[in-house]
Amino acid sequence: RVQLVESGGGSVQAGGSLRLTCTASGDTSAIAAMAWFRQAPGKKREGVARIRKTTGVTTYADSMKGRFTISQDNVKNTLTLEMNSLTPEDAATYYCASSSRPVVSGMSLLATAAYDDWGQGTQVTVST
Repeated sequence: RVQLVESGGGSVQAGGSLRLTCTASGDTSAIAAMAWFRQAPGKKREGVARIRKTTGVTTYADSMKGRFTISQDNVKNTLTLEMNSLTPEDAATYYCASSSRPVVSGMSLLATAAYDDWGQGTQVTVST
């Protein structure tokens, strides 16, 4: 299993930026891809961005393109999400996830079911 710990959440004003970090430990050699998800109160968990470990190829949810950037450091086993131009709609608990499968047939790259291990989440609040 992989253990994931997120950090970097907090409160920011609309238009501001935040940087989230996820540190992986355990069986990190089994990781094929990592992703960020978020869940606002009363809403379903949604995929934000994904990165393939070996190739660095990224995938973003449409609403995050151009504002969010996912990156990884495979030496330090960290995953980062740079978030810019934040709006109150971005407020949520952000989760880091890892998958042992590069792709899952018939499943979106940002489907929650495609991921095996999850962090505990970090809260992001955006005020007007």
